[in-house]
Amino acid sequence: MNIEGYLEAVDRIMPSLASLNEAVFATPELGFEEVESSRAHVDALRAAGFEVEYPYMGMPTAFRAEYRGSAPGPSVTGPSVTGPSVAGPSVAFLAEYDALPGIGHGCAHNLLGTASTGAGIALSSRIDAIGGSVVVFGTPAEETSGAKVAMAEGGAFDGLDAAVVAHPAEEHYRSGSSLALSAMQFEFIGKASHAGSSPELGVNALNGVIGLFNAVNAMRGHIRSDSRIHGIISEGGVAANIVPERAVARFYVRSPAKAYIATLETMMRACATSAAEAVGAEVRITNYEASYDDLLTNGALSGAYEGNLLSAGVPRVMAPRSSFGSLDVGNVSYRCPAIHPYFKISETPIVAHTREFAAASVTPYALSSLRLVVAAMAKTGADVIEDSGLRASIRNEFEEATKGLVKAAHA
Repeated sequence: MNIEGYLEAVDRIMPSLASLNEAVFATPELGFEEVESSRAHVDALRAAGFEVEYPYMGMPTAFRAEYRGSAPGPSVTGPSVTGPSVAGPSVAFLAEYDALPGIGHGCAHNLLGTASTGAGIALSSRIDAIGGSVVVFGTPAEETSGAKVAMAEGGAFDGLDAAVVAHPAEEHYRSGSSLALSAMQFEFIGKASHAGSSPELGVNALNGVIGLFNAVNAMRGHIRSDSRIHGIISEGGVAANIVPERAVARFYVRSPAKAYIATLETMMRACATSAAEAVGAEVRITNYEASYDDLLTNGALSGAYEGNLLSAGVPRVMAPRSSFGSLDVGNVSYRCPAIHPYFKISETPIVAHTREFAAASVTPYALSSLRLVVAAMAKTGADVIEDSGLRASIRNEFEEATKGLVKAAHA
């Protein structure tokens, strides 16, 4: 079936997709609290005939929805999707639906999630004819401690032939890279005392934190120029006349290379240990959020999607963004071939994580863009299932990109 067939399939479900987008937009929920949002997606998928596991992997607002073809799927070698056995290849779309504090859907995850659920439903209408399986994952809390990290560690994406998620933006961009991230917390423990009458009896935990920042600032001149270290003092004492007995610093440590994160973490630990020793404090080092891997964009999969997007009517697709943050889909990309392109939701320039960006996600322009993106995502999924040559190219590229990299054991 050509792209026009998928556009027709999307047209049949566009009223329900618009309603889903509006419902999630109207009820913004923070990460791991997306009760109404996740339920709205699950209801739409069940109505389309998907088998749904909800909650999923112990997370109340996560889900796994699958539609398996009734026809025998194309022959396939290698591992199959985790879960019930499937005949033939398997493709997944990743739905996000968490909001930002204070400004609601300033990252337009209402539209992102709708695109993934819509693509799953549109592709399911073709699955009975071509075989294989389409899976939609509901992945909470992308803005904070992303659920995709735990899902990847639990094996949710192992064996998939492709995973696709498309993010709203100010322009259409190809899938590119992202920064691996470690969220490090440094808790300094000292000893309280009267800061005026007996400071010599105290151990100033805040001085330990300040020493850590000074050491990190000195270290910046000796790390790779493409890496980032930035932090805050989240706790620094309770009163000026009390020697702070507890102070806490939180840092994001980022690098385009997952392997280099371990080097940066070692350097940060050395800075913290020396700062604690200098003031006589104790330091406890932990991770306060999940760590994100860098995104390994699969070029063969990305090329297939871009071709379908252009065929659907998008006039141009820009090169990958030159600046980027961290994404929990990076962890997915170490488990299966994955892409994370961006799609345009506004005719005028617009900045994410703003109320203006949120408002743009429910405009007619955004919905017209959604229609093209959903069709392109669904057609790409069908291409992966039906085209053994494309599937082999995608898999070979993935195996080469992850060669020698240690993956967490999956029981």
